Amino acid sequence: MEGRDKVRDLVLMGFLIAIGTLSAHLVSIPVGGARLFPVQHAINVAAAVFLGPGQGVLVAFSIGFLRNILGTGTVLAFPGGIVGAFLAGYSYRITQKPWVASAGEVFGTGVLGALIAYPMARWVLGQPVAAFAYVIPFGISSVTGAILGLILVLGLRKIGLVEDRARCPREPAGKMRRQTTETGGDRV
Repeated sequence: MEGRDKVRDLVLMGFLIAIGTLSAHLVSIPVGGARLFPVQHAINVAAAVFLGPGQGVLVAFSIGFLRNILGTGTVLAFPGGIVGAFLAGYSYRITQKPWVASAGEVFGTGVLGALIAYPMARWVLGQPVAAFAYVIPFGISSVTGAILGLILVLGLRKIGLVEDRARCPREPAGKMRRQTTETGGDRV
């Protein structure tokens, strides 16, 4: 990956983390021991398409970490955000379809993240909850955010503001690609 691409990815990651952290106190819905945050799901979809699963997980973790430090989130931000970001990115990488990234976000956060939140709520937060207590609220939040994220991705793609980094596979380090010159000869 070129140095310019690394800088671009870092700037985009920082931008998404800043939006996620700063908007946490503006758009969150308290439900039980959790604070639902649809903006996080929109950011997860955008990071999945524009950055890929690995960097999307880093963005989700960073937002969850900063929200916890600043008191605008709970530890339940981690299972939903991280699992949703990974499944959104991985789904997009396989299919190259933004709506599949949104579906991956909804399943990852709304179902898997909600189920992982159960033991965290019970033993870390000390809240007695049923195993499926977070599925409906996490599901509603993730569906809302995933739709917003899909609209954001399609809009940014249409105006050409951001390109899909997850779409173009990166060359392995140290390996150069052969290119054909105009005269027909190969150049490395």
